[in-house]
Amino acid sequence: MKNADQGIDPERFQVVPRTLIFVFDPERRILLIKGAQNKKRWAGFYNGIGGHVEPNEDILDAARRELFEETGIKDAAITLCGQIMISVSNKTGVALFVFKGFVEENDFQSSHEGELQWISNEQINELPLVDDLQFLIPMVLEHKRGDPIFIGKYTFDQNGELKTLFQ
Repeated sequence: MKNADQGIDPERFQVVPRTLIFVFDPERRILLIKGAQNKKRWAGFYNGIGGHVEPNEDILDAARRELFEETGIKDAAITLCGQIMISVSNKTGVALFVFKGFVEENDFQSSHEGELQWISNEQINELPLVDDLQFLIPMVLEHKRGDPIFIGKYTFDQNGELKTLFQ
């Protein structure tokens, strides 16, 4: 199928697909990555694991690949919990697919993306987190396999402040 057959028009709003994975252990700790100091965005801030969807991947393939690349974890059972559309400008945005994963083993390895740490619920509020994690982590933690996924929308006001809406 040709691009023209798909109605792809560079003048229309387009998105970059990305994954975000929150991995939990049996103690309900969450594995977060502290962004490396050389990162353009979120250097020194804690975030979930994830990244871009590559050509010929579906979102599950991308989530598993990113999880392996950033942590070395291969066998986490991951489930889609939500999808968030992020408007970056009038022409571009991000389609973020949020996953929840579980691991029995605490064996992981940090990567060039940043330092990995298991974080307890009590520690979450003490850390410099990426803006949306304060409310996103509880939503993911409460999501159970078989629940409908949550749907969200992020926009930014004139001052660059994040505005969120969830259905």
